Amino acid sequence: MQLLDGKKVSEEIKLEITDEVNLMKAKGEKVPHLAAIIVGNDGASLTYVGSKVKSCQRVGFESTLIKMPSTTSETELLKKIKQLNDDDDIDGFIVQLPLPKQIDTQKILMAIDPSKDVDGFHPENFGKMALDMTTFIPATPFGILELLERYNVETKGKHTVVIGRSHIVGRPMSILMGRKGFPGNSTVTLTHSYTKNIAQITTQADIIITALGVPNYLKAEMVKDGAVVIDVGITRVPDETNEKGYRITGDVDFENVSLKASHITPVPGGVGPMTIAMLLKNTLLAREQKLLKLK
Repeated sequence: MQLLDGKKVSEEIKLEITDEVNLMKAKGEKVPHLAAIIVGNDGASLTYVGSKVKSCQRVGFESTLIKMPSTTSETELLKKIKQLNDDDDIDGFIVQLPLPKQIDTQKILMAIDPSKDVDGFHPENFGKMALDMTTFIPATPFGILELLERYNVETKGKHTVVIGRSHIVGRPMSILMGRKGFPGNSTVTLTHSYTKNIAQITTQADIIITALGVPNYLKAEMVKDGAVVIDVGITRVPDETNEKGYRITGDVDFENVSLKASHITPVPGGVGPMTIAMLLKNTLLAREQKLLKLK
């Protein structure tokens, strides 16, 4: 069994980006600038955004963190997005999800300038991705592709089963794994909460990508020998033996599934670190695309 070590690969990617940023500095060029907006005080979101800011500092990017109270209105947030859209110094920015219930998430995502949408959630970028055009791929799916590529996991002609159909992971992964090229060229089955006899489908899969958010959902009997298992699930499970009072658990019963899998991602330390690394990569791409337009 080969562990797909997202922590290790994300470190390699950050070093590669640092080298590129050092070259920019040596030439006297402006370094990439990533901004993040967070609305409210969700613990997991604050931790995640904090990691993004630290990662920016580490690779030499400039970063701006904009904290807004949970009482922020949709109009106030849209005004802040317009400011970032119009700010030439900002190469890319993200709005951390989830947003408070008084704000329409879709309206917010639509308001972001597609050329600065480094999360890859804007319909224009999603459409380009679906058409195999150069664009920002959502960071988590982008991270999964990078892991498969760097570990040389064969995807051509394989049967990939995606569990979950969210716009952030499941839907884009189902498109990307079926695209021409590597990683891709696989036959994809997209499953979700209404799929009947899901274990019957997963036992036929060469590659399983699960993004449900249900702890230990994927059991060993649902996986065939030699399957590649990608666990995107991250759930905080109460655990009094842990000083934080919880532990992070994935969708996969790792202990038992790892005995059958040929490749598997751990949780934590698998897909999670890759997401932040690919967000940095998208920001670098945003800067490059901006420079091409200026030429």
